Amino acid sequence: MTDFFLHPQLEKDSELVTDLALCSVRLINDANYPWIILVPRVTDISDVIDLNTAQQQALWQESSLVSWALKHLFTPDKLNIAALGNMVPQLHLHHIVRYQHDVSWPKPIWGQVPSKAYSDEALAKQIELIKTEIKSRSEK
Repeated sequence: MTDFFLHPQLEKDSELVTDLALCSVRLINDANYPWIILVPRVTDISDVIDLNTAQQQALWQESSLVSWALKHLFTPDKLNIAALGNMVPQLHLHHIVRYQHDVSWPKPIWGQVPSKAYSDEALAKQIELIKTEIKSRSEK
């Protein structure tokens, strides 16, 4: 997986949690929602079908792993998973924890309220929490 570069907007909006076999797991720096993106470390892809069959299977397995971790940690009312890529063409899969009491419910999160950055301490805690849970689940 050489020559991989993260899109500048994803770099700006997120922090690395951990790397899995295929994807970088990144936390979006918006404290309004626990929000993870998976970014396959493959060059020049914008859609899931751009991945080969083995990579597609790995993406869904890693998405399931992250989903289980988020559901265990945050017990959401709904876990939204989507690959939109309208603003950022690089393939990335959103995993967004939603609650009936969150600031955007029941609407989609985009364009509803301004992003609210984590404090440095809260960001580090959230990353460590998610990283530990993913690692624990991947070892089962």
